[in-house]
Amino acid sequence: MNPNDFSDLRAEFDKFVKEGCVTEGGEPADRDAGDKVDEEPVPQFVDALTSKLLAPEQSGVYLSRLDIKRIAEAIDESIPIKERVKMVRALFRHTTKRQYLTDAFEEIDKHINGRILIYTELAEAFPASKYIFDENIVKAKKTMKMFKTIIEDFEEIEPTDDPMFV
Repeated sequence: MNPNDFSDLRAEFDKFVKEGCVTEGGEPADRDAGDKVDEEPVPQFVDALTSKLLAPEQSGVYLSRLDIKRIAEAIDESIPIKERVKMVRALFRHTTKRQYLTDAFEEIDKHINGRILIYTELAEAFPASKYIFDENIVKAKKTMKMFKTIIEDFEEIEPTDDPMFV
């Protein structure tokens, strides 16, 4: 192997970093810096929902970005693939109707029920680990009950002629 190959590779890498990864001020570029949509306010339940739903320790399941994207598509929403928290916030950002919440939570329930089915099959295949899967199933069912509570407590927002009318 020629030692010059490494120096050429290093020079090419340094050029890439300098041109593609650093802004004019000499600081690294922030890919989400111009995304003002993420700063918009969301309904109150969204922060609690994301903290419980996206933490497998609390919800018993892991929802990937692809899962969240599929949930959005199933209820005719289009959200970009980003961090999971930002995706959930985008999914519920403009929630004004209880029916929208019901549809969204039904889709999330479908994904969670799919995980429960997988956990059940794994518990049968590996009886020594059954208690672990049973704990996750209990957490998943508790999470699905939380959705019903959110739907019941949700107050619909009716549009008015005067946007400043509260």
